[in-house]
This record gives sequence, C-alpha cells and structure tokens, in this order.
Amino acid sequence: MKPESLGKLIKRIQQYNANPRVDFIKEAYEFAEHAHAGQFRNSGEPYISHPLAVAIILAGLELDLITVGAGLLHDVVEDTKITQEEIEAKFGQEIALLVDGVTKLSRIEYRSKEEQQAENLRKMFLAMAKDIRVILIKLADRLHNMRTLKHQSANKQKEIAQETLEIFAPLANRLGIFHIKWELEDLCLRYLEPETYYELVERISTKRVEREAYINKVIGILKEKLSEVHLSGEIMGRPKHFYSIYKKMVDQQKDLSEIYDLIAVRVIVDNVKDCYGALGIVHTLWKPIPGRFKDYIAMPKQNMYQSLHTTVIGPSGEPFEIQIRTREMHRTAEYGIAAHWKYKEAVKGNMETDQKLAWLRQLLEWQNELKDAREFMENLKIDLFDDSVFVFTPKGDVMELPKGSVPIDFAYRVHTNVGHRMTGAKINGKIVPIDYKLNNGDIVEVLTSRQTAGPSRDWLKIVQTSQAKNRIRSWFKREKREENIVKGRDTLEKECKKLGLEAGEILKAEKLQETIKRFNFTAVDDLFAAVGDGTLTSNQILLKFKEEKDKKEKPKTAAEELAGFQAETKSWVGGGKANQGIMVKGVDNLMVRLALCCNPVPGDPIVGYITRGRGVSIHRQDCGNIKNHNDSEEERLIEVAWDQSFKDSYQVKIEVSAMDRAGLLTDVMAIISELKISANSVHARGIKNNQAAIDLLLEVKSLDQLNYILNRIARVKDVHEVRRVSPG
Repeated sequence: MKPESLGKLIKRIQQYNANPRVDFIKEAYEFAEHAHAGQFRNSGEPYISHPLAVAIILAGLELDLITVGAGLLHDVVEDTKITQEEIEAKFGQEIALLVDGVTKLSRIEYRSKEEQQAENLRKMFLAMAKDIRVILIKLADRLHNMRTLKHQSANKQKEIAQETLEIFAPLANRLGIFHIKWELEDLCLRYLEPETYYELVERISTKRVEREAYINKVIGILKEKLSEVHLSGEIMGRPKHFYSIYKKMVDQQKDLSEIYDLIAVRVIVDNVKDCYGALGIVHTLWKPIPGRFKDYIAMPKQNMYQSLHTTVIGPSGEPFEIQIRTREMHRTAEYGIAAHWKYKEAVKGNMETDQKLAWLRQLLEWQNELKDAREFMENLKIDLFDDSVFVFTPKGDVMELPKGSVPIDFAYRVHTNVGHRMTGAKINGKIVPIDYKLNNGDIVEVLTSRQTAGPSRDWLKIVQTSQAKNRIRSWFKREKREENIVKGRDTLEKECKKLGLEAGEILKAEKLQETIKRFNFTAVDDLFAAVGDGTLTSNQILLKFKEEKDKKEKPKTAAEELAGFQAETKSWVGGGKANQGIMVKGVDNLMVRLALCCNPVPGDPIVGYITRGRGVSIHRQDCGNIKNHNDSEEERLIEVAWDQSFKDSYQVKIEVSAMDRAGLLTDVMAIISELKISANSVHARGIKNNQAAIDLLLEVKSLDQLNYILNRIARVKDVHEVRRVSPG
C-alpha cells in the first residue's frame, strides 16, 4: 500500500480535527496492516486497502478518531486470528465494542442463507442502538465494497447490490446521510440494471451542456432578485442522481425525454426566516406546480432532513425543482446523524442523538419479537422503506407513517390498546372505512370501544406497518394459546411418525431443553404454541433429531441402494411412466424420479443421483445440488439419458417479470393458448414500483419447445424478463 494513502487519511482528519492524534491513527493502521499481511482482495490489491478506504470515507463524514480507528480495524476479528480481547487490550473497550458491532456472525452455522443474513442484521441493529457509530462504519464498509464490486462474479454482484438497495441505502436514508444513499443507489442500479444504467448515463450526458446553460440562466435571474431585497444566499445547481431518475421513469411510466426536472436548484441562506423569504421570491418569479410544494422545515422527516421543496415552471416552460434551506440544514442533509454526533460526549448522555434515533428503538422492539428469518427480513424492508405520509392527531401532533398506511396503523402507533379496541376511524371529521389510505395532512381520530372483541385476522392483510402486524399477531397468539399448544403438539407428533422418530421420547420437556433455549423460550408449551400459530415449523425443531438418528444407522453404499431399487422394481414392464422417459446406463426398469430442485426436461444435460431409499433422482447437470455435492458422494452419481421415444409432457415453472398494466396476463395467456400448451397453475401478483410478476406451471415436451415459449412471451409488450425457475 502506498504511504501517501495513509497520508491522505491523516490530511483529511487534520481538516476538521484540531487534535488529530496522528500517532494513534498510524498505530491502528500498522496493527491492521500486520494483521491482514498476506491477504489480498479480488482486485489483487493488499487487503489493507479496504479498511484504509473505509477510514477515509468515515473521515469524510468528519467523525471522531475512535470511529476512524475502528474503521481501520473493523475486519481484523472477522478475517484474521486477532481476537476481540486483543483489540480491547491494545486500543481500549470503546474501539473493541465498535469492531464487535460490525463483525458478522460468520462462525455460527445456520440452516439457510436468509437466516444468517437476518441474524447478522439483528446483531448489527442491537449494536447500533448502543452506539450509532457501528452503522456509520458498516455503511462506509458497504460503500467501498460497492465501489469495487466489479471484481466479484456476476451472481455475487447482483446479490450484494440487491441487499444494498433493500437494506443499506434505506438505512443511509433513515440516518439522513444522503450523499452515501445516492451513491449506493446509483451503484446498485449499475449492477442490477446495467443496460438501463449505461443508456441513462449516455442519454443524460448528450444534453448536459444544454441543461447547464439553462440552469445557469435560472440561477442568474434568482440571484438578481434575491439581491434586490438584500437577501444573501448561495445558489447552485445539482444534477439528479441516476437512480432517482430511473425511479421516476418507472413510477410514472415515462421515457427520459418526458422527464424535465433532471436538475434541482439549491438555495442556501442564513436563517429560517430567509428560507420563507426566498420561497416568496421564487413563487413571484415562476408559477409553482400545484401539489408539488413540501415544507420539511415545519415538518422535518424522521431522518432529520429539513428543507423547502417547490417545483415551478421555468423561463422556457420546463418544470424544475428548487430546494431552500439554511446552512445548518444543509450540513444535516449531507452528514445526517453524523452531523449531530457530539465527539466528546458519551452516547448515553447525548439526549439529542437519542431523540433522533427513537425510530431505531421502535424498530428493534418490533423486530425482536420475530423468530422467523423470512418474516424478519420482510418486515425490516417495510420499516426501512423510504416513502412516508405525515398525518395529524386531533390535538395537532404530527405523526409519520409509511406510505399506504391505514387508520389501523395509526391506532397501533398511538398505543397497542388503542389498536386492539379500535372500532372505526374519522378522517377530517368524517367516518371512513378502516382500509382508507392515509394522505398527507389528514387529521385522524380513532374510534374505540371497551366492548370490542379485539382485532380481526383480516386486519393483517390491510395494515402496512410491521408494528401493527406484530401487535395483532401477538394478540391472537395470547388469546389462542391453549388451542395453539394442542395444535402444535399434534403437528409435531404427526411429523415424528413421518420421519420415523419416537414422538413419546422426542417431545419430552427434558429432551427439548436445548431447542427451547435456541429459540429463546422458557417452557416446552411455548415451543408447542409457536408451532401451532405458525411462528416455527416442525422441521426447525425435528431436523436435528432426524440427523442424529440417521448418523446412528449404518448408511447403505450406493451399490446396495441400487440393488435394492432393482429388487423393488424388477416386476415392472419396461418403458411407460415407470421410468419417466429416463434410461439408466446398465440397468433396466429402475425406479427414477425427476428432481424438483431443478425440474429437468428433455434436451437438458442430465445426471442421476442414487438416493438413500427413494430410487434414482434425475438432476440437470448444472443443478446446484449436484455441483455442490461432497467428494464422498461421487460414487452416487450415475450416467443417465433421455429416452427419445418417450413422448409424455414434463412440468416446468417459469416466471415473467413485467411492467404492471391492464391486459398483461391476458396477452401472456393468449400465447400459451395459441401454442396449445397446458398450464397447470397461473399466479399473477403486483409488486412495488408498478411492477408485476406472473408464475406459470406449464407442461412441455422438450427444451426446444420451452425455449420457444420463453422467446414468444419475452416479446409481449412491457415484459422485462422471462426465466425458468425451480418449482419450490
């Protein structure tokens, strides 16, 4: 690593810190460099280049030296032999806690990747609640990883970019660190939609000179008018970020040529009074567009953002946005929570920071109740989602809720008991249905009754916030506890029989103690109730016992399994559905089944796998379950081929991704009908940003026929992608 890179970090710190403690920064750097010695990134650079880049990003946020030092050391516990205790002994408890907060739980085994992701995020949020600097380090880490994402495989690029777009960019937004949010979003678009991204870059750059001339004209007119009324301020043009332009194109279903406000004008003045004065000047110069004025000074966003936004018709008849704010508001917009960090004060004593992070404590309170990893991830994405609606209580207090919220969400935000006792709602003095979508400025009054029977299960389909969903679910769990205990025990007993386990032995309280602790319950009835209400599945509890049973039983060799299958099937008469159109090399009339994980069809290169007790499973050769098999399983792979004379159909599942519009499903089904293809199931669903997905389970005779179907559907108007997926 070049010495001047460390010099760049020190120089950046010296720009905002009067006592930069250069020796401390050098010591942290040298410790990290030694710990990562011999490690290299995918780019070929020494690994130390990454923590150094993270530290430079943190210094760019003007953070304290402890945070910058933790940025240099953030990977040593996870990626080297250095322990948490060694970090604490060398650099103190504060840095050790920050490093621990960003260290992934990579040394623990999980049943699924989703569960691992959920638990790592849970740990990160808990650490973040104790010290907000944990997430600032994590955001800097993710930003540098996104900047160097080109060195990863294509699959890894999409996976990391998707997680960044769903979790880390919204987190940066929630913390008000907009320049990190914008860069993360643009980088995500580059890897998730590369063709769209590069087309946008090219088309925007071709008209850049023309747009800059237009915006300079606007700035000149505005400067002259502000000086006439002796109102001093700084005026600048800011190009909109690619992702925000892309979102507008998707949401409004417009081409780039139809979107005019690609540049925003920013006016920075001395005080709040001047903000409103400048707004008056703007509206006398140019006609404002109705419904496009937002006062985030009177009603700040939860991420502390304050500014006046207005969209006006400019000198040439084209709309453009103007943002007006004070210098302090501008600093907050750039640095977010980092701008409010009091470097020399303990976090517990920093009331201002505590208030600004109230949303985080609420989020943790709701998420800690969720045991299921998938549910945790879904609710987390809802809680981090950007769009908000501002409504008022009857007393005039402002409440911020996610866009799409209904009066039930409002009621549960006020208090759990208000939600449970809700019978109806009034909006602006008029009674409305409980599924009414709240709008900005609505005055919401909740109608309650002590005689109500409680929430309805139907509410779970209506509410938007995870807080309301969790409170409603908790109510039903508590009210139906006895019923769920019986149901859960019955479910586990039935599953034990299927798995060949002794239910009377397995379901004893002493046998389940380890499982009870793993899921943070206190008694065996809690475990049964969780299975009964669907919080846990029987597999989550019994899989371990099944694995223990299988280990005790001596497994058959592949040859023994094959001989057993031949014995079972020797009475079959060859051909027909008995072998599903598959020929196994050297063996006649063998029991085979097509693997559901990859769903092969004639024409796919295939391979057989001799299973333990269930015949030969036929997989595509590129199936992940086959490619990732252990070396010890090699003897279980067997050569197979398609029987060309077999003319039956095979099920295959495809997924269509498209812009949501009327008639989309009709157009797709018209092609299926025209090609005389049988569709065993069709499921169409809307997803956010006016997108839609259609799942089709079709019967096809060959790979060629499948590819023809995919190509035909891909040509349907507004279809983005058609792909073959596993049926699971």
